[in-house]
Amino acid sequence: MIYLISRSLTQGPAAGIVSLGGVALGFVFYMLCAAFGITALLFAVPYAYDALRFAGAAYLLWLAWQALKPNGRSPFQVRKLQVDGPRKLFAMGFVTNLLNPKIAMLYLALLPQFIDPDAGSVLTQSLVLGSIQTVISVSVNAAIALTAGSIARFLGTRPTWLLLQRWLMGTGLAVRMAIEAKRG
Repeated sequence: MIYLISRSLTQGPAAGIVSLGGVALGFVFYMLCAAFGITALLFAVPYAYDALRFAGAAYLLWLAWQALKPNGRSPFQVRKLQVDGPRKLFAMGFVTNLLNPKIAMLYLALLPQFIDPDAGSVLTQSLVLGSIQTVISVSVNAAIALTAGSIARFLGTRPTWLLLQRWLMGTGLAVRMAIEAKRG
């Protein structure tokens, strides 16, 4: 979701939607793997799951190093991203979703809870439930990408609103921290 928002903010809502296409393909990939039992194999072979998990951890360590090294930048620091073409946006969305093992776990752990072997083909039920989840996820993420792009365009053309937004975010976070510190 953060990837989609970042692309929508920097390149507009259309870039967010193209990126979402790659993310959706990642959902379909994991859904099909779960439906055909391949994801079960991934979890049955601990080394395969560990390799995916360690690759994700290595990426997070790389991001941390980028922020901590001399003259480093925080991954959350506002900066201009390079403008990528549709093919790269789609591919990055796909790879981003594939490197998210939570999606595999969702399909493997949650969907089987709603499958009734006595109600017909387990494969058909898996595909239908996975498709419903994919449609809902893509719809929600599309709304978020379109909204983020629209807000960025709105704030980009109205410097006063951008200043007000920064002030409200800064003071809102400060007030919340003060309230939370008082409770504890």
